Amino acid sequence: MNGPIRHIVLIGAGNMATVLGKVLRQAGLQISQVFNRTLSSAEILAKDLASPFTDQLDQLDQDADLYLLCVSDHAIEALLPQLHFLDGKLIAHTSGATPGSVFQGHFSRYGVFYPLQSLSKSQPIKLSEVPICVDANEETDLVKLEQLAQEFSQHVYRVDDHQRSLLHVAAVFVNNFSNHLYDLMDQWLGEEEIPFDLLRPLILGGAQKVQGLSPREAQTGPAVRADLNTIRRHLDILQEKRPELVELYKTLTESINPDLQQHKTT
Repeated sequence: MNGPIRHIVLIGAGNMATVLGKVLRQAGLQISQVFNRTLSSAEILAKDLASPFTDQLDQLDQDADLYLLCVSDHAIEALLPQLHFLDGKLIAHTSGATPGSVFQGHFSRYGVFYPLQSLSKSQPIKLSEVPICVDANEETDLVKLEQLAQEFSQHVYRVDDHQRSLLHVAAVFVNNFSNHLYDLMDQWLGEEEIPFDLLRPLILGGAQKVQGLSPREAQTGPAVRADLNTIRRHLDILQEKRPELVELYKTLTESINPDLQQHKTT
């Protein structure tokens, strides 16, 4: 209990477990075991990590320093009562949306180990550049999780349940919602036989720009300029081609420049 975290059991074998497991192993930590309800998935990841694997909770290694829940948000609460035999061990989940307090009443030692990034097995990413948000109910365990994150990331933050919930909402806006807009435009341009590839440099340039400027400073476009002629032309095009996007265009335009609410744009 007093030493650093060196032996970790991964509970889950999806994107989060795969990315974290490989990075932790590369950092010199031992993945003592991989658990997944689908045995074949546990076996595939365990083979990459040179670890034992199981699909039976009662066969979990009970001598690890940390049990890392890399499962979907909705699966966390249902899983906790089944892990009662681990009480006294340090357990943490990797969710941004689920509070650490979900462990209360189940475990005496618990925390959160949340990489603030969209992770995918098939898309390599440098976790050294990814913020790792940690929290725990005990200071000694918080230090352990902090030190574990520092094994591979240069950006480690203590983030409590309230702060993490706000961050998760913000992450949905800047990542999920923006990607949905990309998808809408990809569908539309595809139907018009215009390659979406033409927009990729613009997307990349915008993301790179906010690495050095505030988002407000980086904002460009007809809404910022209050260019009503262009806005009306865009709305006319959407009304003809994609009427379901008209209100979305108006909402985003007026969010960028609230002064435009007083102008009739159609």
